[in-house]
Amino acid sequence: METLLGLKPYFYYKYIKKGIRGLRFLRIAILLFVGLSSVVNVKEGEYKVVRQFGDVIKIHEDPGLKFKIPLVQEVSSLSKKKRVYDVDQKEITTLDKKRMIIDNYAIWSISNPESMISNARTTANAEARMGEFIFSIVRTELGKMNFSDIISEESSRGELNEKITSRVNEFLSRDNYGIVVDDVRIKRSDLPEANENAVFNQMITDRNKEAQKYLSEGEAEKIRDISEVDREVKEMLSTARANAEKIRAEGEQQAAQIYNDSFSQDQEFYQLYRTLESYKRTIDGETTIILPKDSPYAQLLLGYFE
Repeated sequence: METLLGLKPYFYYKYIKKGIRGLRFLRIAILLFVGLSSVVNVKEGEYKVVRQFGDVIKIHEDPGLKFKIPLVQEVSSLSKKKRVYDVDQKEITTLDKKRMIIDNYAIWSISNPESMISNARTTANAEARMGEFIFSIVRTELGKMNFSDIISEESSRGELNEKITSRVNEFLSRDNYGIVVDDVRIKRSDLPEANENAVFNQMITDRNKEAQKYLSEGEAEKIRDISEVDREVKEMLSTARANAEKIRAEGEQQAAQIYNDSFSQDQEFYQLYRTLESYKRTIDGETTIILPKDSPYAQLLLGYFE
């Protein structure tokens, strides 16, 4: 007896069994594929965006295993980590009409993936829009400053960076781009090659003028200080001399008073004292004098030797 395929029953059943076994393996493979394709592994530090026919229907933020419909839904990843974006170098004009090349960078991250996808579509578009905001704000802020202040005031650079960062976030929040900027910094501020030497020469000239001004003011201040000190010294010396003369006069007056008080009590002693003082002023060791007998000197000497 033969089957419809012209095979004997033994061979017919053998091929049927192989076909059934193959179908079972195919079914298992399909189930495995469907099962694995429906699992979404959300890792730490990333968002998983689920799209269906191009539309975002779900965003997974928490780590763990999630599920999707195989073949119908597709999944992409967005990083939660901070990113560094180098803003293209641009030329700005300072308050004193100097041209400068400014190079910035920004540290940013995705804060709302749904808004970012809806309004920017891609991270590249978000960075491009952020770069436009940064340049616009940097141009405005540095346009309020002189060239010398920009390159010399390092202490205020941090405050300027904070102001730029805050303004950029205001613009991004206003347009609901779903990203946040943590920091905007000016990496480098250079002059265009065409006017670099001219600007630096002008800066040197300005600094020399300023230095000469300070030197002149310092010299004038020095002269004023010396004059003031001389005047004070003269006043102090004059006051000291006046006080000394006053003290000397008071001393002589007191001495004369003491002499008068003493001599008024003993007229003979006073006469003797005056004679001795006159002798001391008149006669030295080599003087020869002739005295009459009634001279006070002679009387004193004769009285002494007697």
